[in-house]
Amino acid sequence: VQLQASGGGLVQAGGSLRLSCAASGFTFDDYAIAWFRQAPGKQREFVAGVTTGGTTDYADSVSGRFTISRHNAYNSLYLQMDSLKSEDTAVYYCAADRGRKTSLPRGQSQYDYWGQGTQVTVSS
Repeated sequence: VQLQASGGGLVQAGGSLRLSCAASGFTFDDYAIAWFRQAPGKQREFVAGVTTGGTTDYADSVSGRFTISRHNAYNSLYLQMDSLKSEDTAVYYCAADRGRKTSLPRGQSQYDYWGQGTQVTVSS
């Protein structure tokens, strides 16, 4: 099982980045997929997620600026991040939760698989 996150980098405030997560080793269609992030000195937090049925959920802090999507044919998850702020600086992780659920869990303990993370740095 592998979740490979990529697309992070350094961007100025107000800019955009698109993160990708490539999955392998499990039946991608059967899993809800989410992005979490962890800033220095802070706990890991839920950012956005999408169920097997396509229902999305966003943290209040990113709603309206970030867009999550999944492409089951390519076993991939994406996070389009626009209007980035310095407080978005963190390591971003993708995670997979087994089960065809109608709602997304926000607790990291509920996720079965994790990627290695990709660094996003937003300069002000």
